[in-house]
Amino acid sequence: MLRFGYPEFFHLYWLVPVLIIFFVWSFRRRKKLLKKVGDEKLVEQLVRSVSRRKQLWKTVLILISFIVLVFALADPQIGTKLEQVKRSGVDIFVALDVSKSMLAEDVPPNRLEKAKHEVSTFIDRLEGDRVGLICFSGIAFVQCPLTLDYSAARLFLNDIDTDVIPQPGTAISRAIDVAMKSFVAQEFKHKVLVLITDGEDHEGNPLEKAKEAAREGIIIYTIGIGSPQGAPIPEYDAYGNRVGYKKDRDGQIVTTKLDVLTLEKIAFETGGKYYISSTGESELDKIYHEISAMEEKELSSRQFTQFEDRFQIFLIIALIFLIIETLLGERRKIKQLEQKSLTV
Repeated sequence: MLRFGYPEFFHLYWLVPVLIIFFVWSFRRRKKLLKKVGDEKLVEQLVRSVSRRKQLWKTVLILISFIVLVFALADPQIGTKLEQVKRSGVDIFVALDVSKSMLAEDVPPNRLEKAKHEVSTFIDRLEGDRVGLICFSGIAFVQCPLTLDYSAARLFLNDIDTDVIPQPGTAISRAIDVAMKSFVAQEFKHKVLVLITDGEDHEGNPLEKAKEAAREGIIIYTIGIGSPQGAPIPEYDAYGNRVGYKKDRDGQIVTTKLDVLTLEKIAFETGGKYYISSTGESELDKIYHEISAMEEKELSSRQFTQFEDRFQIFLIIALIFLIIETLLGERRKIKQLEQKSLTV
């Protein structure tokens, strides 16, 4: 089976007719220049020593070299080989708060966008660990199950916004509960939950859930996003235009504050740590280094077929044609010139 790693290079073949037109123009221009010399005997002498056939062959060799070189650039892959792939790491769920309070702009551009950027950066750091995504507000659900496909996890992450869950609120306990059910139940280690939220829990008892998670071997790291001073929650119309800020029943603007104490207690109960979101995102490095130091398990061990690159063959062929073109002169051999002189 034949496939190409970079088929977009085939667009360079549009240059082939351009090259042909250029060579035709070049030959005609050379002929016109020779006619302008004026002295017929001198022109005849110059033309006699030049082999039109060799000139044509040199042109053909250049064109073939270009065609084969483009084919090599497209990276033809022929045949397959078997490889044993082993990856080890831990299972990590990232629970992301998608409640309306995450639209507060005390962290630019807003809490949710900052959190998504942090999650994306965190996924970039992973090597061999399975990662999954959980969204929560009034309820919680798995946005992306545990996977080794980090590209797929990023696609799921990009689709997250405050509208994915219509039920308002911030139920941290439900996020922890969903994570507990989504990990492999038989294992009592290799399980990490990274909780990113402003910490304002309106339902349930997150500390009790954290204790349950600890008994199942889940370590929770919490990242607080927002400011303890608080910020108003902007509201938008159907077209994405801001129409004001969220107000309570008395008409007062609602302020959402970062609940540091709750997040610290959740992390403490499970042997994890609490971090506050920073501009440099150093907290992600610290969490990743701690996860890297954990005991790892084998997450996959499988054989799969991979196409082998064969561009080297066509690259060598192109170089051979170019070398032949370089060595092939334009002049006729002496014997050929003598025979032509005798004929004349």
